[in-house]
Amino acid sequence: MSRRSTALRRTAFCLALTLLLGAFAGCGAIGDQKKSTISVPELFYLRPTGDHSGPTNKVPFHVEAEDVKARSRYGTLDHELIVDVTGSEGAVRLEIADIRKKNPRCAGDAARVVCHVSGTYNSWSDLDRVYPVAAHGSKPGDSGLVRFSFGTQKGKKLTARTRVVVGEPVVKMRTTKVFKDVGPGSVLSAPVVVRNTGEVPVRGVGLKLAVQSGVSFEHRYGNCRYPELQKDSLAVCEFPALHIPPGRAVTLHPDLALNVSTTEMYASFHQEAWALDMGPAKYSVVPKGGDLGDGPRLKVGAATKADLTGTFTGGDVWSQVRVDTHADFEVSPVEVHGARDSEQTVHLKVRNNGPANPGGAKLLFAPPPGTTVVKQPMEAIDEDVYEPYCDLDEGTYSCFVQGGLDAGKARTFDFTLRVGGPGEGSVRVTDTADTGRRDPDPANDTAPVTVLP
Repeated sequence: MSRRSTALRRTAFCLALTLLLGAFAGCGAIGDQKKSTISVPELFYLRPTGDHSGPTNKVPFHVEAEDVKARSRYGTLDHELIVDVTGSEGAVRLEIADIRKKNPRCAGDAARVVCHVSGTYNSWSDLDRVYPVAAHGSKPGDSGLVRFSFGTQKGKKLTARTRVVVGEPVVKMRTTKVFKDVGPGSVLSAPVVVRNTGEVPVRGVGLKLAVQSGVSFEHRYGNCRYPELQKDSLAVCEFPALHIPPGRAVTLHPDLALNVSTTEMYASFHQEAWALDMGPAKYSVVPKGGDLGDGPRLKVGAATKADLTGTFTGGDVWSQVRVDTHADFEVSPVEVHGARDSEQTVHLKVRNNGPANPGGAKLLFAPPPGTTVVKQPMEAIDEDVYEPYCDLDEGTYSCFVQGGLDAGKARTFDFTLRVGGPGEGSVRVTDTADTGRRDPDPANDTAPVTVLP
């Protein structure tokens, strides 16, 4: 037998064996099924009685339970969920939320509640909910246990429990809403100060730093993660050993250093901090993964009196950066030649003479009296579906200059007019609502559009 034939037979045998083993593995996979589960928070902080302040956009208490072998997973109330705080009544009590008020699915008292639910239960979407709240007379720091039991149709009891603590760590950051007259090409230094305005200690701090167009990180902290798709614009840092007592603050060194663009008039950055055992705010997105930076490590220091001046805000804290520069937008005169009832195209050009981009502008076109616009700029809103790009209000077309214009760039808007006779209209450029160009030559912001005889 040839060496080639032997090799082919060996290959065929290996393939058959692989398929056979794969078949057995497949049978095992078919036998494996998703398990019934109940899920609750391991730890949850409770607002003190009568106090409605607290963290910004806190994630609500969440219970999920699922019986994968239930005959009916939704709508049929053939399962039992029991919530019990017996033994912890000094710290926590139960509160039933039922929007119907008649024949509630949940019944019981402040220590034990029984709910009739479906085979798939989610306290964020189901109408009947049981919440743990701070007991009357409880004090910050008091704690207790909330026990959950979910019965499946096969008679199995799934259990879980949550440790609750009265009082909350409320993490806030020092913020400067607007940094004004920042030099183009400079390095902006912003202090990173974290404060606990809550009733119980912060045990571990998470921090997110993000920059927008116009500023960039001067360095990448050695103990922060930079997620791959946002490595130039987002840093995520964790300090599990950092404890901040109520009413105290810490400063992280070195300060946040940002390179300021020479070509943008406006930029922004934002910061967010949270207690690690509470997690980020409800709508916050904190990417996972990423490599550590190669710059200095963020280190914790005691906050000075100067650090505590200013405003402290919870949640996602935004700061605007206004760069000390300007942008000179220019429009040019346009002359229209043509016989009456002829159609003529006008090219309305807006140019940015720089040196910076303000990030937004509008071109306003008032056609000459007696002319009719028969064609205007269009934009695609779906495949082969278009709509006018410019808004029309009281005879004036308003065309947004998307993203503004970089210095030295121009944008042209074409309109086709049916000529009705001599007349003069106008074209001008103006800021969008949130920009101010500090235009050094406002005279070239307006120009005539003239139909000549």
